[in-house]
Amino acid sequence: QVNLVESGGGLVQPGGSLRLSCAASGDALRINVGSWYRQAPGGQRELVAIITSGGYTDYADSVKGRFTISFDNAKNTVFLQMNSLKPEDTAVYYCNAIIKTEYWGQGTQVTVSS
Repeated sequence: QVNLVESGGGLVQPGGSLRLSCAASGDALRINVGSWYRQAPGGQRELVAIITSGGYTDYADSVKGRFTISFDNAKNTVFLQMNSLKPEDTAVYYCNAIIKTEYWGQGTQVTVSS
């Protein structure tokens, strides 16, 4: 049994920052691929950022230069540092991890509003 526990969401003003965390626990082996998705109200779930155990990263065009995805291998945790947040970043953010199979976190709400 593997669980992905997300934290770090909340309410922030435009231009602010948040850091999301996704920790794999339980019978978790090393995360091979970690990613963050988001889903805005009425919208489809979209890929925001992805990182592999080899260090490859990629981002959605809408967040390039503002968001950074990273690994803490010792803690088996994936992070998403979000800077210069905009109202259009408001969404539920979901962690996804590929270990032996694919797992999803429960989602964490990010609201960017003044």
